[in-house]
Amino acid sequence: MNGAHIHLMLNHLPIVGMVFATLVLLAGFLLNNSTVKHTALALFVLTAITAVPAYLTGEGAEEVAEGIAGISDQHIHHHEDEGKVFLIVSILTGVLALATFWMERRKNPVSRLTYIGVFLAAGASLFMGQKTGSSGGEIRHTEIRSGATAVPGTEEHDD
Repeated sequence: MNGAHIHLMLNHLPIVGMVFATLVLLAGFLLNNSTVKHTALALFVLTAITAVPAYLTGEGAEEVAEGIAGISDQHIHHHEDEGKVFLIVSILTGVLALATFWMERRKNPVSRLTYIGVFLAAGASLFMGQKTGSSGGEIRHTEIRSGATAVPGTEEHDD
């Protein structure tokens, strides 16, 4: 197993985790259930933690990918830049979720506002997760790059 394998195993966790945590938080709001909302906060913290190894293993994946024909350094560095922003936004979301949980446990009325902050931060994390995931896929999958066109003669035809 090389650095690319490890990165590919880990990089989906923060993206999928952020989607799942956001859906759980939304369910907590809709059901007005504090246990569900607390679960969502814990999921945001865990998701933020998974973003760290996903980001840190990117360097090893880069070393492997640079040795593959047809892989663009430009795409790799674009993905790395977006990954850095996703890491920061994910960590901020996790920290805000932890602070919200702490305030709620202390019955601080400000926690109602910080829940909204967590939800907004989650939106930013989802946005950056999508951008990061797409830019990572574009490194190897030329067919998903913007402006990609089919090789002449390979299009499917309806007969």
